[in-house]
Amino acid sequence: MFFRALFATLLLCSTAAFHISKNIYPVAQPLLFLYFISAGILILSVGYYLIFNIIKENPIFAYVQLGVDTCVVTLIIYVTGGFSSVFLFLYLVVIICTSMLLFRKGSMIMASLCSIQYGILVGLEYYGILHPIDMYNIAVDSYDLTHTLFKIVAMMAACFAVAFLSSLLAEQERKARQELFAMEDHVTRVERMAAIGEMAAGIAHEIKNPLASLSGSIQLLWEDADSDPNHNKLIQIIMRETDRLNTLVTEFLLFAKPKIGKVEKIQLDKALADIIDFFKKDRAHKERISVFGNLSAGICIEIDLGHLHQIIWNLLLNSAEAIKGTGNIDISMYPVKNTHVCIEISDTGCGISNENIKLIFDPFFTTKPRGTGLGLSIVHRILEPYSGRLAVKSEVGKGTVFTMHFGLAQK
Repeated sequence: MFFRALFATLLLCSTAAFHISKNIYPVAQPLLFLYFISAGILILSVGYYLIFNIIKENPIFAYVQLGVDTCVVTLIIYVTGGFSSVFLFLYLVVIICTSMLLFRKGSMIMASLCSIQYGILVGLEYYGILHPIDMYNIAVDSYDLTHTLFKIVAMMAACFAVAFLSSLLAEQERKARQELFAMEDHVTRVERMAAIGEMAAGIAHEIKNPLASLSGSIQLLWEDADSDPNHNKLIQIIMRETDRLNTLVTEFLLFAKPKIGKVEKIQLDKALADIIDFFKKDRAHKERISVFGNLSAGICIEIDLGHLHQIIWNLLLNSAEAIKGTGNIDISMYPVKNTHVCIEISDTGCGISNENIKLIFDPFFTTKPRGTGLGLSIVHRILEPYSGRLAVKSEVGKGTVFTMHFGLAQK
C-alpha cells in the first residue's frame, strides 16, 4: 500500500512536470486522465489503509487490491498510447508484488488477468473500437495483424515467465526465512538448556547421594519395625515417595549430562521399525493407539542405537499421552537434499496451544496430571551431540507434528 501511494505521487509529479515543460494549455486529455488516475490511486491507498486496520492480513483483500492494480495499469497503458505505451512494465511490477504476497497461485492469477486485459485492449485498438492517443494528441499508427499478435503473445509470455520465476524466488525466500527462524530458535533453546544443564548437574549429584543414604536407612528401619500397621503404612509411603524422588533426580541428571553413547552407523528404517514394533506391543497403548510407519529404505545415520531408541520412544510416548481415547500416530522418514534425513512423528491428539508450544522443551514444564516434564527436554539434550534439530508444529484439537533432522552417514 505504501509503494502504491508512492507510485501515485511520482506519477502525479511527473505528469505535472511534463505538463509544465511542454507548456501544454489547456490540459491535454491524456494528461487530464493521468491526473485523475493519480488522484484515484491515492484515494484507493487511503481506503485500503483504513480497511486494513479493520480486517488486518487477509488473502482475499490482497487479491482485491492487486486485481484493481491490473485494471489501473491497463487504464494507464490505454491513456499513454495503448499498443505503443512505455508503461507495459507495470504489469510485471504487479505480478512481482503478487508473488511476494500470494506466491505462485496468486502470481499466476494476476499474470492471467494482465494477459487478458492487455489482449482485449490491443484487440479493441486493432479493430478501431478504441483510439489511444499519445501525449501530443496524435493518433497512434495502426499495425498489421502479425505484429499485433506477436506483441500480445510476447506480453503474455513475459507475464507468465515473470510470474513463475518471481514466485519460485519468493517460495525459496520464504523457506529460507522459515529455516532461519527455526535455526535461531534451536540455537536459543540449546544455549538456554546448556546453562540449565550445568547448574542441574551439580544439584542432581548433591541430592542423589543423601537420597540413597536416606532410602537405605528407611529400608533398615522397615526390616526392624514392629507389626504396627500404621507404622508400616507410613514407612511404605516414605519408600514410595523416596523412589519417586529418586526417579525424578535420575531423569534430571540424564537431562543435565546425557550419557555418552557409542556412535555407530545404523540403517535408520530397520531401527525405527524395531522401535515401532516394540511400542505397538506396549500394553498401556496397544488397545487404543494405532501406529503407522512410512519409512524410506537404505538411509543410514551415525548415532548411538540406545539414544535413538530413547528419543523415538519419548516422542511416541508423548504423542500417545496427548491422545484421549483412541487415535493414530504416523511416523514418516525421508531424505532431504541428499544431505539430511527427516523423521516426522504426528498424532491425532489434543494439540498444543501457542502459549505452551514455546515452553514444552523447558525442564519440568508439563500440562499432564502425571509426569516430570523432562521427557522432551531429555530428547533435546540427547540430540545435541549429533547436531540434530527438533521442531514442533501443533494445532489445538487436531494434533501435533514433531520433526527431527539428522545428517546422513558418510559413505
